[in-house]
Amino acid sequence: MEALAPALSEMQRRPLTDEHVAALRTISRVKTYTAGEIVWSAGDPHNEFLFLTEGEIEVVDPLTGGRLIPSTLGPGQFAGDMNFLNGGTTSITIRAARDTTVLVAPRQDMLNLMSRIPEMSDIIITVFAARWRRQAESGDSSLTVVGAEADRKIRAIEAFASRNRIPFRSVALDDAGVQDYFEGDVRPAVMFYPKPPIEDPTPRKVACQIGLDLPIEKGATVDVLIVGAGPSGVAAAVYAGAEGLSAMVVEEAALGGQAGTSSRIENYMGFPTGISGSDLVLRGVIQAMKFGGRFAMPRRVRSLEHRADGKFLATLDDDVTITAGAIVVAAGVQYRRLPFDRLEDFEGAGVYYAATDAEARYCRNAPVHVIGGGNSAGQAAMYLSRTAKHVNVLVRGKSLAASMSDYLSSRLEAEPRITLHYNTQISALHGDEKLARVTLSNAATGDATEMDSAAVFIMVGAAPNTDWLADHVRLDAKGFVKTGADVDADSPYGTSHPGIFAVGDVRAGSVKRVASAVGEGSVVISKVWTYLNDNA
Repeated sequence: MEALAPALSEMQRRPLTDEHVAALRTISRVKTYTAGEIVWSAGDPHNEFLFLTEGEIEVVDPLTGGRLIPSTLGPGQFAGDMNFLNGGTTSITIRAARDTTVLVAPRQDMLNLMSRIPEMSDIIITVFAARWRRQAESGDSSLTVVGAEADRKIRAIEAFASRNRIPFRSVALDDAGVQDYFEGDVRPAVMFYPKPPIEDPTPRKVACQIGLDLPIEKGATVDVLIVGAGPSGVAAAVYAGAEGLSAMVVEEAALGGQAGTSSRIENYMGFPTGISGSDLVLRGVIQAMKFGGRFAMPRRVRSLEHRADGKFLATLDDDVTITAGAIVVAAGVQYRRLPFDRLEDFEGAGVYYAATDAEARYCRNAPVHVIGGGNSAGQAAMYLSRTAKHVNVLVRGKSLAASMSDYLSSRLEAEPRITLHYNTQISALHGDEKLARVTLSNAATGDATEMDSAAVFIMVGAAPNTDWLADHVRLDAKGFVKTGADVDADSPYGTSHPGIFAVGDVRAGSVKRVASAVGEGSVVISKVWTYLNDNA
């Protein structure tokens, strides 16, 4: 949350009613804090709901120990953020600014109460969502990334946090006061301040620190395991919860999948001025959490077993197992790694597979190249044109007519800071520790041209994430999952293996659009419910 304050006006407009508070008292205990006492610290389990009846709560600056923001919480307001719904941890430290009395409700009891009183749930979730978004935008968090500009490993963690809307503060090595974060030498690091830097940081370790990667209890069992948290997977989680099914979503990289890398989607119904892919999917994530859906990430399903009792046993990359009655494969696709010499040298140091704020900041006022002729490439080019010196879009074919929406291709052609290069590919990458130049080859003329480039964004050649499925369902020649009539299934989303369903981009023959992915994820749950009911 932007610590409690960003949603203050929202809370004042829609406070909990007297009836809500009366219901809250039935599940709560009364607790008092003296002025200056810590109410909770960053990283604590977010397992209680706090409603203030007297006093005042403030957010603590992790560096100075003073008040982080001017606004505070007072009587009639409540503490917490979206991690409360998912059973995560707190991202900030709060304390009593003066003697304070609160009602404390256990998390599960509060979730049950919210389920029984929808109006109360709506108010709380609206405030939690506002706090989450504002905190992600402002960076008011104890999670601190230092020196991303100097270390590609740290830069990858920053990109992970940014794509997943994890609130964090980014500090450059030459920022004033950076020494305050360290006891010794200043260096690239990731820390959950005031804890010491995370040793050998990875996205997984960061996710564990902040409670995003939920611990999965031994012998965990759910009605449906959803593999992938793109639009189709999140939609499936929303509808599974709405139908009373327990669901767990396992995601390897980022909430939103490829759609999460789109800075602006303009052809999704209901958003006439457009919406970013991450915002669209995160709204769905909040809905899924509201209905009890759980998200575990960054985790990958390594193998799948169909047991004699009809249940599926999924083994994750850390050997944790999950038992499920049905599987929904929504693993999506990933952009192919093109066969460039020195590609690995520049990945994370000039070669990227997403165009979000995290990547765009490293090519401000510099020329960049986008490879691809689809909508994702076009949206990336438009987004990058706001800050890059110039954007060169490289299209292997001779036009965009067959691969990109007309409104988007027309916009690219009209933008003076974008140049479309048809019949063109990159043949070489150049630079020392980071990308500096590229060589372009034109297939029609045979010409080769070297150009300066701060970044290359690869958005071409989608490859399905289906290696772990090969022994269970039929795939087409490109690795996409065959469904429906192609495998004699009684559902458009059924696979050759009963109980395993596939939706979204990973499904052979699917329409590679966000709207269709959401539709498939929503509809498939009715078939999952039927399968579970028939095999109970």
